[in-house]
Amino acid sequence: MPENFYPHLFLVPFFTLPLNKKQLIFKGMTDEQTAVKATYFSIIGNTSLAIIKWLAGFFGNSHALIADAIESTSDIFASMLILFGIKFSHKPADNKHPYGHGRIEPLITFLVVGFLISSSVIIAYQSIINIQTPHELPEAWTLIVLAGIIIWKEISYQIVIKKSKQVNSSSLKADAWHHRSDAITSVAAFTGISTALLLGKGYEAADDWAALFAALFILYNSYLIFRPALGEIMDEQSYDDLIIQIREEALKVPGILSTEKCYVRKAGMQYHVDLHAVIDGNISVKEGHAISHLLKDTLKEALPQLGNILIHIEPAE
Repeated sequence: MPENFYPHLFLVPFFTLPLNKKQLIFKGMTDEQTAVKATYFSIIGNTSLAIIKWLAGFFGNSHALIADAIESTSDIFASMLILFGIKFSHKPADNKHPYGHGRIEPLITFLVVGFLISSSVIIAYQSIINIQTPHELPEAWTLIVLAGIIIWKEISYQIVIKKSKQVNSSSLKADAWHHRSDAITSVAAFTGISTALLLGKGYEAADDWAALFAALFILYNSYLIFRPALGEIMDEQSYDDLIIQIREEALKVPGILSTEKCYVRKAGMQYHVDLHAVIDGNISVKEGHAISHLLKDTLKEALPQLGNILIHIEPAE
C-alpha cells in the first residue's frame, strides 16, 4: 500500500468531481500518482467484492453470483497488470526509448481485454452447463448483497473513468470498464434471481440465463475498449480537438504567422506533436530558432499533457 493513501477520499460524491487537473481531489498529485491511487482503489475493491460474491454465491445457491465472482477475481489480476503498466510507462526516456515508455499502456490494455474475454467465455460456458443441470432456487437474501454490489461498482466506475480522463490513460479506462462490466453482471444476476424467486419452481435457471446475457455484454464491451487502444498503437489521427487547441496557442506566440501540418500521436498519458509553423522568411536563422523554442515552451505551458514537441519552421510566401 502506498503512503498517504486515503480510501475515504474516494467516497466524495463522484458527480461533483471536476475534470480540470487543477482541481483534483488529491491536490498537487502527478498524473502517475493519480492513476496509481485509482488502481489501488480498484484492487482493494475487487478483492473485497470477489470474496463477498464467492461466499454469497456458494451459500446462497446462486450460479449467477458465482459467475460474477469469477469476473471480479479476473479483475484483481487485470488491475495489477494496469498498476505495472502505469508505473512502467512513467520511466524516464533513455537512449533506446527517446519518446519514453508510454506505449506499454495500450499493450497492457490488450492484456486487460484478454482478461475480460476470458471471463466472459468462462461465465458463458458455466451458464450453459448450469442451464442444463437441475438445481435449487437461489436464496432471497442474495438480492440484498447484489444491490449493494451494483451501487458500489457503479460508483467505482464513475470514479475511475474520471481519473482516466484526467490523466489520459487508456489502461485506466479499461480498468474503469471492468467496474462497469462487473455492475452489469450483477444487474443481470439480480434480474435472474428475482425472476427465479418470483416465478418459483421450474425457473431455477433464470439466473443462469442472466449470467449468459451478461457474458455476451462483457464481450461487446471488450471490443469497445480494444478499439481505441489499437488506434493508439497504430498512431491514428483522432485528436482533432487537441490539434485545434495547439493551433490556437501557436498563433499567440509573437512571430508565428500561421500553422500548417500538425500531427499528434498518443503514448501512455502524453501526446507527442509534430507541428509546422510559418514565420517571416526574411528574418535570420537565429531569430527563427528563438521563435521555435518560444513556441515549444508556450505549448508545453498551455497544454501540459503534451510530451515531445517537434517544431518545423516554414518561411512565409
